[in-house]
Amino acid sequence: MNISRRTLILSAAPGALVPSTAFAATPLEITWDDLIPPGVPYSEIIGEGELDEENDYWRPIFDANATRLNTALDGAYIKMPGYIIPLDLTADGVTEFVLVPYVGACIHTPPPPPNQLVFVTTSTPWPGDKLWDAVWVTGHMRHQLQSTEVAETGYALTAEEMEVYVW
Repeated sequence: MNISRRTLILSAAPGALVPSTAFAATPLEITWDDLIPPGVPYSEIIGEGELDEENDYWRPIFDANATRLNTALDGAYIKMPGYIIPLDLTADGVTEFVLVPYVGACIHTPPPPPNQLVFVTTSTPWPGDKLWDAVWVTGHMRHQLQSTEVAETGYALTAEEMEVYVW
């Protein structure tokens, strides 16, 4: 079967007119509960702890459930809400941060378990004057247990888009 050049061009033209956003993937909107593997109750990821009386600090001791991750999210394109704990803050804004489920996590209280914390990197700095706002972060999630300045994190997210979370 021979297809003429003209037929090929004419058949491809309608696809060229469709905006590229029509082909963009829709992110899976998740909540903090989705970070816990199915079948593991939230009550089983919070460990015991010990009080550091000298520094007046409660240090949580997590068991293996605290580092168990939801395998369905490894490589997923997601959108999730949270709060920013900045790690790399410049005059332009923050480009590396820990996304946390509530205000003050890791700063004023003991950190949540690793499977409730997400290490985020973004090439577009988030403005420093919006660090107290709840945010939506959209990007590709992966499993990555790592230690940061503020806590152990279980997930890493490369942010492609960020916006203020509107209630």
